[in-house]
Amino acid sequence: MHANNFTAIVITASDSAARGSRQDVSGPKIAELLASKGFRVLRSAVVADDQDSIAHAIRAAAAEARLVVTTGGTGLGPRDVTPEATRLVCDRVVEGISERMRIEGAKNTPLAILSRGICGSLGNSLVLNLPGSPAGASESLTAVIDVLPHALDLLRGKTEH
Repeated sequence: MHANNFTAIVITASDSAARGSRQDVSGPKIAELLASKGFRVLRSAVVADDQDSIAHAIRAAAAEARLVVTTGGTGLGPRDVTPEATRLVCDRVVEGISERMRIEGAKNTPLAILSRGICGSLGNSLVLNLPGSPAGASESLTAVIDVLPHALDLLRGKTEH
């Protein structure tokens, strides 16, 4: 299954990156990984760890791209609200994708189960939350990237098997 006909936007949720006091490393790494698998990355964005800002960014990205990948804000910290913002805007949650990311991550670190990232659909777009660490984000995306084109086909109504 090829991702060549699928567009993607990457959103980094990080107060420090939004302020400019820390460089966003995860966003570019995720964009590079998506491009290497054939996704056409339209753009990347950085937003603060704020539920309304993240929700707005996700909605805008889903209007433009079929795949919206967020990185950051999935932990247990008080400012980690990316899953809440994602639930706010998504029509349905796709539990299996986030379960797979945590299962694969737990093979390398027991801390992977602390990620609260979710995956959901918004119209015919898919929204995927990844952890904020570059290693965790890459590992999580790698665990599920091969099923994303099929999921996007299904969302588009291409349901014949």
